[in-house]
Amino acid sequence: MTILFDIGNVLLRFDYKEALHALIPADLGDAAARLQLLDEKREDLESGRIAADDFIQWALQTLGTQASAEQFIAAWRSIFTPIPETWALVEKLHQLGHRLILFSNINAIHHPWIFDAYPGFEKFHGAVMSYEIGVMKPHDGFYQWAVREYELVPEETFYIDDLPANIETGRKWGFFCHQYDFLRHDALLEDFAKYRASMR
Repeated sequence: MTILFDIGNVLLRFDYKEALHALIPADLGDAAARLQLLDEKREDLESGRIAADDFIQWALQTLGTQASAEQFIAAWRSIFTPIPETWALVEKLHQLGHRLILFSNINAIHHPWIFDAYPGFEKFHGAVMSYEIGVMKPHDGFYQWAVREYELVPEETFYIDDLPANIETGRKWGFFCHQYDFLRHDALLEDFAKYRASMR
């Protein structure tokens, strides 16, 4: 049995805007628009279409900030808060001997740094990272790469993600999918129990 875990809002909650807002000079007056541009450009970073150093320089100019590249990186990395309930599930599944694989839209500023910053990632047996393979969820190419690389058997694969579009593609590929909401963690446990029962 293989369990695919998204990272953002499944293992780690995140909020870009609060961390980056602090870098924008108060007198600019259009902080929301600048942050929106960064959010849109983030797809280029997470799909590997722009190098991290180039993105950082572009972001500093877009934010109109006097912050250094190092200060931007620190802010960009300060966005995460672990979700204890899903980490407890990771530990349990690892102890049971299930294969765990990370399945994430992520960028080169967060990975592999995130593995050192948050304990527990060593429990995973592999990772599919969007910036490394050049395609993001929910595009089919992301799922196709994972199935090929890890020889996934769809009916033996349980997939956890927070975004409806990603879940929809996962279902198309035949995975047993759960759309995660950290406010309804019990729903994940119930779905996983149903999945395990169906495998017997």
